[in-house]
Amino acid sequence: MASSKLIVSLIFLRVLFNVYSPIQAVPANSKLFREYIGAEFKNVTFSDVPINSNVDFHFILSFAIDYINSSSPSPADGQFSAFWDTQNLSPTQISSIKAKNPNVKVAMSLAGDTINGQFVYFSPASISSWVRNAISSITQLVKEYNLDGIDIDYEHFNADPYTFAECIGRLLFYLKQNNIVSFTSVAPYEDDIVQSHYLALWSKYGHLIDYVNFQFYAYDKGTTIHQFTQYFETQSSNYKGGKVLVSFGTDGSGGLKPDHGFFKACSMLRSQGKLHGIFIWSADDSKDARFCYEKQSQDFLACGK
Repeated sequence: MASSKLIVSLIFLRVLFNVYSPIQAVPANSKLFREYIGAEFKNVTFSDVPINSNVDFHFILSFAIDYINSSSPSPADGQFSAFWDTQNLSPTQISSIKAKNPNVKVAMSLAGDTINGQFVYFSPASISSWVRNAISSITQLVKEYNLDGIDIDYEHFNADPYTFAECIGRLLFYLKQNNIVSFTSVAPYEDDIVQSHYLALWSKYGHLIDYVNFQFYAYDKGTTIHQFTQYFETQSSNYKGGKVLVSFGTDGSGGLKPDHGFFKACSMLRSQGKLHGIFIWSADDSKDARFCYEKQSQDFLACGK
């Protein structure tokens, strides 16, 4: 009889765990809108971009890079500096836009694609030295610019996936453990080398990553709605349990564009409880069109159930 009661108790506890476990399921639809800004030095300011008060809005400064800034840039082993348009996106302007818009948070993205026309490589001297330098320099930047989060956007690598995972994972752990940032994200795209590094990171440290800014605009131009939703399912499977955001570019990139069914695809995902947010690359490229897609994206998110 005692053993029967024990078995029943264990079954009850297992059911209770499954119901209340925080990693059981990804939260449903979100009203999160995110946008990269400042990489192309087109004099875009925060106040230029329309902000809908009914969404959660994240500006992502592009980029902080661990390179020495010179005529011939070289890796700096985790010692990050601001390489975005600091004149127009300064600490004062960050404080101002956040004060005027309580729904706005600001993050910075690490690395990016190029610096002065050269690829930006993840190139640590060692795991320990890179992590030590990154913690110090990023903490300083976060405090100086009053930032809320960081985004990881390395796209080229002079280190194996294990080293990348350990460096980034230990950095994220420290920043979150010490309340230096309140959220983190990664920005992979469909490429064998890129995915091998980010999936290694996700496998061990995915619990520290709040959002996956998957670059769906890196897929071919002319992507159809059906292809887009298939790509989304593939990446949701790759980053299982993660909040995979959908995206498009306002530059000449590929993927599914707003004029060719992007919001229809979003509606399909929302009906399935899978729309975790939208992000755009980038505000710099949207300036000439007066940010019409930023407004449309936020209106779409705001009206969602």
